Amino acid sequence: MIKTLSTLSLRRAALACALTAGLATVAAPAAMAQASASGGARIGFVSTERIMRDSAPAKAAQAKIEKDFSRRDKEIQDLGARLRSASERFEKDSAVMTDSDRARRQRELSDMDRDFQRRQREFREDLNQRRNEELTGVLDKANRAIKAIAEREKFDLILQDAVYVSPRLDITDTVIKQLNSGR
Repeated sequence: MIKTLSTLSLRRAALACALTAGLATVAAPAAMAQASASGGARIGFVSTERIMRDSAPAKAAQAKIEKDFSRRDKEIQDLGARLRSASERFEKDSAVMTDSDRARRQRELSDMDRDFQRRQREFREDLNQRRNEELTGVLDKANRAIKAIAEREKFDLILQDAVYVSPRLDITDTVIKQLNSGR
């Protein structure tokens, strides 16, 4: 009997929570719409994708990454070309090689390929880590700019990335302009 009462109490509590959450979900947009219609709430939207593509700090970060990693990228491409060339030479010459020469060249190609794969992997890992660091810096700047705009222009809510947004709510250009000005 005690077990039945506590299970029933838990079910009632869960139902009450679900109803409260459902009412809040229905009431919140209606309250925001009412506040917005009466001029009470000011809402804006920012496209993070556009900021990361079009802002000066994002372009500078991308240029810095390309400059810093271009030499390593070229080295890896050159190593890949040497590996392909050596592999083609081996395929062409393998028919006239002795078994010991063929085995030695296969080991050399295998070692060369392993080194190439390792360097590629390390390059990708380093590049991804650096890209994440740079993009985090750009996002921090963008968030500071968004906050400054929100305070200056008295926004109540600014959203980033949504399924649909009316163009009249989009303040991305303002954020990009502020980021580009360096403020």
